[in-house]
Amino acid sequence: MQASVLSFHNYSDGGSYTYTNSLYSGQTIRVAPSFDGSILKPEPTDFEAITWKREPITSPEFYDRSLISRRVALLGVVVTIVFGGACIFGGIKIFLAKNAISAGVIVLSFEHQWQREGISLGLNLLVAVCTEATGFVHNITLRAALASERRLRFNTNLRLISAARGFFNPNGTVSNIVMAVLLIISYSSSILATLAVSMDSSSDGTGNAAPSNVEICVSDVPLIVLGTSLLLQAIIAIMGMWSADVLTWSSSPFDITAALVHNVWVERVPGRCMRGVDAQKESGPAPPCRRQPSAWTARPSVRKVLVMLWVLVFACFGWGLVVIHLTGGNMSHAISSWSFFPDSQSYVKAYNIPLHSGLAWFYWVLYYLNTALVQGPLTLALHFSELITNVIRDENAWRRATGKSGARISTNPLVVVLGSPLNVALLCAKPLLHWMLGLAISLAGTATSSFLTAVAVSMFPIQIFNLTGALFLIAFIFTVVSIVGRSGPQPAAYGHIQTLANLIDKWSPVMWWGHKTGGLPYYHAGTNSEPLDDVQMSEWYA
Repeated sequence: MQASVLSFHNYSDGGSYTYTNSLYSGQTIRVAPSFDGSILKPEPTDFEAITWKREPITSPEFYDRSLISRRVALLGVVVTIVFGGACIFGGIKIFLAKNAISAGVIVLSFEHQWQREGISLGLNLLVAVCTEATGFVHNITLRAALASERRLRFNTNLRLISAARGFFNPNGTVSNIVMAVLLIISYSSSILATLAVSMDSSSDGTGNAAPSNVEICVSDVPLIVLGTSLLLQAIIAIMGMWSADVLTWSSSPFDITAALVHNVWVERVPGRCMRGVDAQKESGPAPPCRRQPSAWTARPSVRKVLVMLWVLVFACFGWGLVVIHLTGGNMSHAISSWSFFPDSQSYVKAYNIPLHSGLAWFYWVLYYLNTALVQGPLTLALHFSELITNVIRDENAWRRATGKSGARISTNPLVVVLGSPLNVALLCAKPLLHWMLGLAISLAGTATSSFLTAVAVSMFPIQIFNLTGALFLIAFIFTVVSIVGRSGPQPAAYGHIQTLANLIDKWSPVMWWGHKTGGLPYYHAGTNSEPLDDVQMSEWYA
């Protein structure tokens, strides 16, 4: 074992430094001086002797800063602010309206249930667009904050769980908790904004009882709360942009890795050309493997998300069974009355909440608590599912390096999203599943003499089972893509920054991975700007 020899100079001109590994001669890794002039040195291992010398930076400079993604994200934030302001303005107008049937509830010129559901679906779509826009900005700035703290391990992170340091940091723990609460409130408000009100009159003017009819109404409180929650999410996202040093707005794992290597925030470790993300604790030469680990094996967070999805599926199914039991019916009768939309023949369990003008705010709190109790788990589960879609997307991008067209460093942001069927499926599922939840649990009011007297929280078991079926389909698809491993000797990365930095030894706009050199004592595999030969399965690589 060679002894480690360390020598360096402290330059005051901001130059970069490299160390030479005597075990793998000729390969150097740059390090940068810290702000106080000292040198940020990697830890030597038992396999290497390190000498330090000053060299110019030669890392990739062509990574895409993706200003197009930045412009699209800013446009989404502006849309969020405009829509949030419009919701607040509309809520205030309803509150001041003179034709309200109660404080802050007015009747719309719609009389059919499908019109109400159309409004609810439209609100969910707009909420999805706004929260996706602010969420993208929040996620990119979180990634930048973690990178500046040298704590960024993967290209994709759970932005509501992963947090940067600092109590007042827009990407810190407190802000993440606030963002999670605001996300739940946003979707809950889209459900509570509309309600069907049964309009009863004491007489029709002739002394006879007048028949009741159902009117579609809209409330001011959910609109104001929705607008406020969207504006607060936009503010937190903008604060994150100001506080973080965003190297690239690209979602590509190659762009962020190239940016970190170029800025010497990540250093390539030589001798690991056959070590994937599953072999982070292993070192030394290794032979190629015919199969690579699955996302389930490579990332523990993927397992946690899948467990949460399946728990939500069974909880939703149990919720439907409980509601059927409370209605006094049985499963066979309930199934025989199946319909996608609730109607007069549907099983329903409702409980009334009387309205008193002096306690209106208290009842709105009850409404939100009731809705958020079932809305929250669904919202968080769908948000956490983004981890699986993005991890699979990152691995697919890397595995193109052994294909005919190669792996491109930068791609159009729309291609990144729309080119992934899993991403498209999740984007469509978010507003649709929240809308289906609104079919399963909704508000219905009763008005006497054109005055709202009570609001009932209604739960429809058949619609709950419809939601359960949709959740089962999502959980099943995500489970399949997560547990299936990858074939071929190319080591899996799943967006792991250090693994990609180790596997990519030559950067180019389009890269191919394969066998590069042969020699004693080991072969070497890596990337090139032209297609490479297949690796030799019987040899050892380092």
